[in-house]
Amino acid sequence: MTDVGTLELTPQAAMARLRAIRPADYASSCNHLDGAVTRLSPYLTHGVMSVAAVIRYLRTAYGLEQNHKLVFELGWREFYRYLWLREREAIERSLHAGPLPDREYVSAVPEDVLEARTGLAVIDRAVSTLYETGWLHNHARLWLASYLVHLRKVHWSAGAEWMLAYLVDGDLASNHLSWQWVAGTASRKPYLFNAENVRRFAPQAWHVDGTPLDIDYATLDAIAAGRAPWPHTAIPGRRTGVEPPALWPSPPGDSFSPARAHDIAGRDIWLVNPWTLADPPPGRIPVAVCDAHYHSRRPWSARRWRCVAARMSQVASIRWIDGAESIVEALRQARSVDGLWDPHLGRAFDGFSLRAAPRAFTDPDRDCHSFSAWWSRVRLNDTP
Repeated sequence: MTDVGTLELTPQAAMARLRAIRPADYASSCNHLDGAVTRLSPYLTHGVMSVAAVIRYLRTAYGLEQNHKLVFELGWREFYRYLWLREREAIERSLHAGPLPDREYVSAVPEDVLEARTGLAVIDRAVSTLYETGWLHNHARLWLASYLVHLRKVHWSAGAEWMLAYLVDGDLASNHLSWQWVAGTASRKPYLFNAENVRRFAPQAWHVDGTPLDIDYATLDAIAAGRAPWPHTAIPGRRTGVEPPALWPSPPGDSFSPARAHDIAGRDIWLVNPWTLADPPPGRIPVAVCDAHYHSRRPWSARRWRCVAARMSQVASIRWIDGAESIVEALRQARSVDGLWDPHLGRAFDGFSLRAAPRAFTDPDRDCHSFSAWWSRVRLNDTP
């Protein structure tokens, strides 16, 4: 695991992280919690560096082709973005039926999970690590999601929103569609795990041998489908748990103001938002914006706000937090508005001719509903 408490969302930090990657080590160990993962996700989520730029570097430095494990995993991120661009708000609902009807799942994460006191080491350590660092290895994310959805019968969207709030790399497409993949509402079957799987990929302190997770996959499948109850019993021992960190609908402090048209009237603007934090080009006035409505619905941890606000303060002296409509109204007073479009911005910003982000892969020749179909129909983009 990695502590991202002092994460700097700068191109220099992103490039240092990129240069530290060893593709062969990644390919042989990335499924293990202590493996050589890239830790690029915060920079990719916040637009400090694009997947296209990462793959371009890897091809130049190491000669990687599309069939390499690292390129394959980066492909998942691009596939989820492809689905999001096609489906937009629909990814916040089940894309198709899962093992059980949506009504069979509860809409809140249980308190013992929120407080990391289930008595199951793999779950309690995952939750504690999420709170302490703002980051989880992908396997830990999958285990936590599978436990909540298939064993505790929590609706995937409730778990996805909870996790998104604390991740410093929380991307709506990657997060929500990964939860749907686990739930079986964006895949052909649910993702399940047991004690053996944890033992294979996690350090001993995470192991759950001899607990209710120490069961076979046939039993897990029956539980997920509602054909059998989960044989969970009270686990001996007193557990005090942890306090979930506070969530904030706006950056702590006073470094942002409401949208003010007079700040930018008649000027050429470069729009900066939390998901496009690369260096702005010269010749335009950077204006950093946060949609208050979005963050009221999806508040963030103080850790993530610190990272994002610090970077916004570096690149823009004009920084607004306001409703999307108020921001858009103020921006219309500028002479011109340029920038990179991101679907996190929402439809209110669709009226501006913002640039498309660089793409790592070509378009498929038809609509694709699964990663395997998409992957078989795309190629690395030689001119991203």
